[in-house]
Amino acid sequence: MAYIGNQPTDNFVTFATQNFSTSATSSYTLSHAVSNENEIALFINNVRQHPGSGKAYTASGTALTLSANTASTDVMYCVFLGRALQTVNPPNASVGSSQVSADLITGQTALASEPATTDELLISDAGTLKRIDYSLISNRPAFEAVLSAHQSINDNATDKVEADTEILDTDSCYDNSTNFRFQPNVAGKYFVYARVLIDDSAGALRQSICLLFKNGSELARANLNFDESSSSEGEGGSVTLNTIVDMNGSSDYLELFAELDSNDSGSANVQGVNRKTGFGAFKLIGV
Repeated sequence: MAYIGNQPTDNFVTFATQNFSTSATSSYTLSHAVSNENEIALFINNVRQHPGSGKAYTASGTALTLSANTASTDVMYCVFLGRALQTVNPPNASVGSSQVSADLITGQTALASEPATTDELLISDAGTLKRIDYSLISNRPAFEAVLSAHQSINDNATDKVEADTEILDTDSCYDNSTNFRFQPNVAGKYFVYARVLIDDSAGALRQSICLLFKNGSELARANLNFDESSSSEGEGGSVTLNTIVDMNGSSDYLELFAELDSNDSGSANVQGVNRKTGFGAFKLIGV
């Protein structure tokens, strides 16, 4: 059949129905409110009943009242004549912002904390609506760990810094008790920062070195050099290091090391307390 104007979008139309569990009573509750009994067709044992006062039944709101009690063996159901249900398929790309109420967003429960990594957001990718996990646009995993007390190290030896106090560890990726290493569970590029403060009470410090190791091998270092022409080169030196590291999110790990060169070949301390020594990292977004 041809149409003038837009083609109807209804796929099919049907009427809402309700089946009742019967018993020896004349009072039942409708699943949908009605104005009067003429808005429903009531069937008992597949026989349509006559609506109206003084006849088979009356109805108002959700109250259905029969003129006589039913039996538990009766089969009763009704058809809501005033409640037609239809399945409609809107035309493609026909629903826009003018058809959507603002409470589609504002009426939903608001998060009171940072989203979980598996929470999803909607974005427009060059005009195409897509969903994306929050983990892909967050700086997690992220951590910072510091040395809680002074740690003794030897001259010309490369010693791991046992940063045992976590300031931050979003995804439990830093081991602050055994290996003192950061092993992220998400692949990506990470901004890493580190600092060591070496103290030589003898005042014979020639060089303080901060080293970043990846998978057990030196990746980057920063040096602080003193005047080696003096017999008393220096007593303390703080060194900082910043770099970007590519991590595979499974087996790669980072560790902090310190090294010193002393004129008297004695030992010295990597200073803890007040966050003088430690390192941290966070995942970069969009790289």
